[in-house]
This record gives sequence, C-alpha cells and structure tokens, in this order.
Amino acid sequence: MSKRLVVSSLAAVAAVAAGTVVFVSSADAAVPDKPEISKATAHYTAAAGGGASLTFTASVTDNSGIKNLRVLAWPASSGLAPTAAEMRDVEEATCTASSATVTKCTYTVKSSAKEASSLPEGVWHVSALATAKDRNTTFAPNAAAFTVNH
Repeated sequence: MSKRLVVSSLAAVAAVAAGTVVFVSSADAAVPDKPEISKATAHYTAAAGGGASLTFTASVTDNSGIKNLRVLAWPASSGLAPTAAEMRDVEEATCTASSATVTKCTYTVKSSAKEASSLPEGVWHVSALATAKDRNTTFAPNAAAFTVNH
C-alpha cells in the first residue's frame, strides 16, 4: 500500500466534520507495558478557496516512552482495512513528550480545492499505530471517525 495513497486523498476534505474517539485508554493509574492510545480526535476544516485541512491528535502512553505514531485516514466505503504491518509504511505524526511516559502526537495535512472535490463523501476512519521506544506496538484500526460532505 502506498503511504500517500489514502493520506493525500484525505487531505482534500471539503467540509468540517467532528472527530469521534473510538479507542479509549484504561483508567488505571499505572503506566502500561504496551503503548496506549487515548483522547484521539480528528478535526477537518474547509479552507478558503475550496481546500481543506485535517488535524488528528492523540495522547500515547508507554512505560519506555514513545518512538512514533503513524496515521492513516481512509473512507469506510473503500473497504480498506489496514493492518498493523501496512501501517509501518505510512506517515508519522509529530510527537512531543510531556513526561517520560506520556506523549502528545499531532498529524496535520492540507489539501487543494481540486483534491477536496475528489474526496469520497461519507464516513471516514483514522487508523493509528503507536510504537514505543522498547519497540512494543499498539494498533488502533479505528482510532477516530468523521463524516465528509461536499
């Protein structure tokens, strides 16, 4: 799977859509041994001139710290069901540690008016793969969801 295939298309969102958290972390106070993704949200904004932008954010926690968070957005109608192995080749979010074990990650992409007009309408999903510094991983196939309307 091309890492830009779906991500580039997603950048073309022409409408504002509310993100929905579908993967929530445990309420336990202990730091997890495997990465834990929480507070995942996706925000889409139509830009002046017909373009759009996508911002996906998530908090990722692991006892060894976080190496990266890879993000892929895709239309539900595509039937695409990315796997953790395929996620290793997609773009990374920008991550900033707020402590030795907690990291906030943000992925932002912008699109042109032409890209926005070709984006499939309907429900979209955002998948995320978190990798810890100790190489443990957690895959969230549906970390967030949103709707695209033209």
